[in-house]
Amino acid sequence: MTRNIKQAFFLLLLVSITGLSCKKEIKPESLPEDIPSKANNAGVQGHLQQTKTFSSDVIMRWLNMQLDLLRVPLASGAGSQTADRAQGYCGIAAYEAVVNGMPAYRSLSGQLTVFPDMPAVEPGKAYHWAASANAALAEMNRKLFPTASDANKAAINNLETTLQNMYAAEVNASTLERSIAFGKEVATRIFAWAATDGQSNPNPAYEPPVGFGKWVKTSPAAPAANAYYFQRRLLVPDVAAGTEIPAPPPYSITPGSDFWNMVKDVYDKSFVLTADQIASAIYNRDNPGYPGGGHFVSIFLQALSKAQLPLDAAALAYAKVGLAQHDATIICFTNKYIHLTVRPITYIRNVMGHTTWNTIIPTPNHPEFPSGHATINSAVMDMLTNVFGDHFALTLHTYDYLGFSARSFASFEEMSIEMANSRIYGGIHYQSTCDNSRIQGKKVAQNILQTIQFLKDDD
Repeated sequence: MTRNIKQAFFLLLLVSITGLSCKKEIKPESLPEDIPSKANNAGVQGHLQQTKTFSSDVIMRWLNMQLDLLRVPLASGAGSQTADRAQGYCGIAAYEAVVNGMPAYRSLSGQLTVFPDMPAVEPGKAYHWAASANAALAEMNRKLFPTASDANKAAINNLETTLQNMYAAEVNASTLERSIAFGKEVATRIFAWAATDGQSNPNPAYEPPVGFGKWVKTSPAAPAANAYYFQRRLLVPDVAAGTEIPAPPPYSITPGSDFWNMVKDVYDKSFVLTADQIASAIYNRDNPGYPGGGHFVSIFLQALSKAQLPLDAAALAYAKVGLAQHDATIICFTNKYIHLTVRPITYIRNVMGHTTWNTIIPTPNHPEFPSGHATINSAVMDMLTNVFGDHFALTLHTYDYLGFSARSFASFEEMSIEMANSRIYGGIHYQSTCDNSRIQGKKVAQNILQTIQFLKDDD
């Protein structure tokens, strides 16, 4: 009997061991790109310090500086700069300044539109990658904001010096000098490339075509905004492919027509808005505040501050967000001046006859379709989702300084939907425009992610 018990115990033990050895290993679900792990898999390169060992403090400080440069009303004598261009080029510069310390990642040279070769690092030499990023971003902001106020120009220099002094206590002088020189050379090459993007093309004042149903300026004395964006170079090749979206219905002044009903929807909603919808419209008007895409700079900064990513992940995120914001803006405004769709206020007053009707927020001086707040925001939000995940909750404090209440979201998708709809609440866009424009922005983000190979093993 005892012998049988021993045999049974032995067989049970053998089955248990076999089962354990055959059991599939269960791994935790990885993040969208598992950025730190990708770098970790490459191993430490001898004595050289990798980018992932530095914090993203340098990027967050420069994003905060950009908010000072973009905030309106601007200081007397200062000139405006659109955030989309600054974000696009600064994101690339930050990434290129540190990618050599990211063994699993590759440069964007040969991938972006006519993008120049980037400088090479000295083999076997150490680099302080935060110092490289600091030098690159200082140089880029100086060059991208030449009409900044004297106070902000001094602030750029002061921030650069403050960070340099901090890094000087962390590394020897030769490594610091080499790192700074590398970052500055990256910025020099990128800005020289940026200078040829069509932004500075001499153009006459834009005069919109006149005709039945054509867009008319809502501020007749002011220039039409961004009318020549179609001349600007897209950063990602073929990024506009497949971004066409259904146009608004044919213009008609007939009551009950599709166009009439589309406008009437805005008119009807304006009388039943909730207090929260009105607050959303005002919060997202961005003027005073951060117009021209500046709000996205603040959102990105707040996400980085919450996540506390290492420098490699933050630089990669900056590149992705910058590419999306830059190219989505150009695609959106190019289409605006193709379709020349009238704004709700023009139709409601001049066709429907409600001459005293007004919007909650001022109507921008450019055509209605597509919606910039919807197209650009969805491209940026999809990139933020790609970096931070589908369920990254964030409470926005962008306009605390204006006395506005913070707004909380369970995801970037939820934030994107509210930001798009805020323009309907404000009375300046149609529902179908905002819905379709979000589809356009998502396609822009998708095209970028499918075209640009950040990881070396993406081949």
